[in-house]
Amino acid sequence: MKHQITLTVNGEQWEGEVEPHLTLLRLLREKMGLVGTKAGCEIGECLACTVLLNGEPVQSCLVLAVEVDGSTVETVEGLAAGGKLHPLQEAFIEKGAVQCGFCTPGMLMASKALLARRPEPSRDEIKKALSGHLCRCTGYESIVAAVELAAARMK
Repeated sequence: MKHQITLTVNGEQWEGEVEPHLTLLRLLREKMGLVGTKAGCEIGECLACTVLLNGEPVQSCLVLAVEVDGSTVETVEGLAAGGKLHPLQEAFIEKGAVQCGFCTPGMLMASKALLARRPEPSRDEIKKALSGHLCRCTGYESIVAAVELAAARMK
């Protein structure tokens, strides 16, 4: 039995039918074509699939699509505006925090949520906000530096 849901994704309203077992991750990737959100482990351990749900970071592989009816979702595709990268995206590129890029969308979204709550986070706050995000390429230092740079630029 399918369920009718409505949600706002990256500022655009979406309506459709979803199966009760469909995750938000699969809704975004397969029904909406928003493949920036990565399907990593799909058991909530890598955080590659992090999106903002009503402004809070969530693992989209652990959230059922039926649970987000009436909600607002922001994905990495929603960061850039008017053909201009978000300051976090610019800083990640500048600091070399993007290598293979698989973990990057989740880290960007978690970082955006952090900076919305704490515009001037400490290094420890950045590390805590990104704890659990698995990255095999960068060694994390460049990612922390990128968030610091973006925070300074967004003041």
